Amino acid sequence: MTHRCRSFVPKICPLRSQGCEPHGVFRRYGGSRPSVERSMMIYKRRFVATGLAIAATQLLIACGTGSAGGPAGTPSARTSATVLTLGELRTLDPAKMGNNFASGGVVGNALFGTLLVDDPSSGDIRPSMGEAFTTADGGQTFELKLLDRLVFTDGSPLDAEAVKYNWDRMRDPATGSPYRSDASMVASTTVVDRTRLRVTMTQPVPNFAHSVVTTSMNWIASPAALAAGAQAFDANPIGAGPFTLKAWRRDDAMELVKNPKYWDAPKPYLDHLTLRPSVDAAQRVNTVTNNDADAAIESNWQNLKKANEAGLQTIMQPLSGGNYIAMNMRRAPFDDNRARAALAAAINPQALNESAFDGAGLLVDTLFTTMSSFHADIPASSPDRATAQRLFDELAAAGKPLSFTFTVTSATENRAQAEAIQAQLRTFRNVSITIKTVELAQLQTLQTSHDFDATVTSAAFLDPEPRLWTAFRGDSPSNMSGVDDQQLNAALLAGRTTTTDDQRRAAYDTVQQRLVDLHPMIWIARTACAAIATKTVGGLIQYGFGSLRPEELWIGAQP
Repeated sequence: MTHRCRSFVPKICPLRSQGCEPHGVFRRYGGSRPSVERSMMIYKRRFVATGLAIAATQLLIACGTGSAGGPAGTPSARTSATVLTLGELRTLDPAKMGNNFASGGVVGNALFGTLLVDDPSSGDIRPSMGEAFTTADGGQTFELKLLDRLVFTDGSPLDAEAVKYNWDRMRDPATGSPYRSDASMVASTTVVDRTRLRVTMTQPVPNFAHSVVTTSMNWIASPAALAAGAQAFDANPIGAGPFTLKAWRRDDAMELVKNPKYWDAPKPYLDHLTLRPSVDAAQRVNTVTNNDADAAIESNWQNLKKANEAGLQTIMQPLSGGNYIAMNMRRAPFDDNRARAALAAAINPQALNESAFDGAGLLVDTLFTTMSSFHADIPASSPDRATAQRLFDELAAAGKPLSFTFTVTSATENRAQAEAIQAQLRTFRNVSITIKTVELAQLQTLQTSHDFDATVTSAAFLDPEPRLWTAFRGDSPSNMSGVDDQQLNAALLAGRTTTTDDQRRAAYDTVQQRLVDLHPMIWIARTACAAIATKTVGGLIQYGFGSLRPEELWIGAQP
């Protein structure tokens, strides 16, 4: 099946609620079979019906194309903007950055551009810096065809050799990429010619494009610049994105300027973009409300509620799954299923939501939202105080009273969650928790070191493949909990490779039930992968895992 670039006009979602059709549907690779097309139509209808049902009670959040309160006219009024991010980066190496709303997506998109994006008007995945991304054999092999006019900011070509270098490098454990699981689905890459790369998979993965869109495989840096070493690259990152680095004042601001060699002129519309880290949630929303910043990446449900009440623009990617507490099954105390089951029974997600987000968050009642064709009525959590206390006492009687360290970032919402969990556990006997606070970049390193007892991470997705595979497959480097179960592994494999929708649904039913039985995690809330902005900001568009596209941003007059 071929996915080619097509022109589109972003449209405003008619459902100003948690879900909207443009970002709720992806056309599956290998999905030309009538059964798949029918399932997609069902998916669309369910998405719209659910959105209408909850529109009156959920936050008024527009879909990824931006809310209706943005400026009118054309991108010409002002050529600079300030965007607040959720934390400081440690590196500009694309293989080590996170391509999502929370951990560097806007920076990576600015410096390196995007190979693929999802189309907010149709839900299709389409090439961006390319002409086509195709598979003719159900996902066993792919061919990426690049545009022939791509150049890095130093004038060297962004060609198939450069993509091969970056993707091969991500598969190397020595690189330390948080996305090695995704990159390792590729068995080999072969340069066909200057603009074409042939990709052979370890096994058929029809939905491989989702891995590219939602990881740093989407970003290609200059091989020569990467080879110069980390320090040199951070000082002068060479990509082919819409912006180049002018200055990086750590823990203060990153100053970016327009790349005159960018392939998609007249974008970017801004001449200058300032990115400032802002980990304090109250300060973040107040800064935008007071017009001291134009926009902010947002992850806090309470902030989205405040932003909406203040008349700001809000956008969010609606996703299944969400944020969860990963309990490290590789070592004590959570190598004992009783400890995991006890903690899962002790923590009440609704009470956690009330304490941390003033009740504004959306809970993970089931792994898949009701908008997903894979939804099943399998509760994601079942808090039970009596069961929790019985298990805590049983562990203590065996000489193993539950004591663990909970590692979180200094972000307001993470601290609030940790403190709320600590408060809940204080009401039980024979359990103690210590909170350890680290920077966002340090938290990312846990994906490779696995040096933690429990931590907050996420498995949020539109299509379950490949995110559930990389999050919970036993041999996946990104498997934070370390769960390794034969039935779960087999079901994840079936969900990845089966050829019918019924078989795929059955596989994910098994996945959901095994996650409930094994207790590798505790779901906290749906992921609020969002952004807020003043009414003067145009082009507020996300893709993938809420990753903001800076080349689309422009500043106009107050509407």
